[in-house]
Amino acid sequence: MPPPDTTHGDTPAKNATHGDAGAFAQHWRQLCRNPLGLFGLALVVLIVLSAVFADFIVPFDATQVMAGPRLAPPSWDHLMGTDQLGRDVFSRVIMGGQVALLVALSSLAAALSAGLILGLIAGFGPQWLDNGLLLLLDSIRAFPVIIFALAVITLLGPSLATVILVVVITTIPVYARVVRTQTQALSNNEYILAERAMGAGTGRILGVHILPNVIGPLLILASMDVPLIIALEAGLSFLGMGVRPPTPSWGTLLNDGYNYIHNSPWPVIAGGVPIILTTLGFTFLGEALRDIFDPKLRRDL
Repeated sequence: MPPPDTTHGDTPAKNATHGDAGAFAQHWRQLCRNPLGLFGLALVVLIVLSAVFADFIVPFDATQVMAGPRLAPPSWDHLMGTDQLGRDVFSRVIMGGQVALLVALSSLAAALSAGLILGLIAGFGPQWLDNGLLLLLDSIRAFPVIIFALAVITLLGPSLATVILVVVITTIPVYARVVRTQTQALSNNEYILAERAMGAGTGRILGVHILPNVIGPLLILASMDVPLIIALEAGLSFLGMGVRPPTPSWGTLLNDGYNYIHNSPWPVIAGGVPIILTTLGFTFLGEALRDIFDPKLRRDL
């Protein structure tokens, strides 16, 4: 009896590994052919790394009063000058990136999770449940975001947690409706009907067949929402309804710089440029990812 052939025993695993590597290489080549996508990726990596390693980058304590002369212009000691209290603006910009990404990532994670669950329930559940959830989601979306944020912050008080709560509540309906639409479109496909005919349960259909098809567009949409959330946090902090002093935030930088813009324009410039770069980076990267993973949404088609 000949010995068992083990030459190709691990072929399926190897093929899966090579397939994943090949798909990644193909997506990377597509991204490299998109100059704006590469520019957005570079900006996003720069912003994320500066926020992660902020404690090692900043030359001064971001809350230290009188670290230098007041409202000083940029110099070798203070790369972006100082504010009205002598605090180093460069250190406050870098530490403010931590606050911006914390608000964006934590609120998006919570909104994505809740929106995904509600969207799957609405899209695959009975009609009465779908109508009830739609009524709830549309009622939340009917309020202007800023007015809703000001009302909630007035009741709960301004803080970082309140800003995250506002973002989560106002963002959940967007993701839930996207997931609901995708789920309803997929649930009428022939392979889903065949799975039902063979007795597959709801959990298997949602987890194996529907969830992998809706998570991609949802993540792309979330990546393009990051600058919107950062701008919302900065706007609320600018109005004094967001992050409380002395915590550094790009919005508080703009507020402080606006009050002293006639004496020194540097705090306003330092607070506005990171918001612009973050918006450009995540927008360009999100559009590039959309073109790669969801070609049906390309604008040029």
